[in-house]
Amino acid sequence: MEEDFNVKREKLIERLVKEGILKSHRVIKAFKRVPREQFVPPEARKYAYVDQPLPIGWGQTISAPHS
Repeated sequence: MEEDFNVKREKLIERLVKEGILKSHRVIKAFKRVPREQFVPPEARKYAYVDQPLPIGWGQTISAPHS
């Protein structure tokens, strides 16, 4: 599953760079290093690299990656 998240992370980063959303090399590096799936509950992890906000509990969400 870890490899699957790595592939999904890279695809998301590539798309955000292509769309001109990610421009800073420092931000791109952070996107590559921070495992977004670890910041959402287990039932939402399969959606960790979908470009949308995700619930994190207590009525709160993690922002969409493009935000």
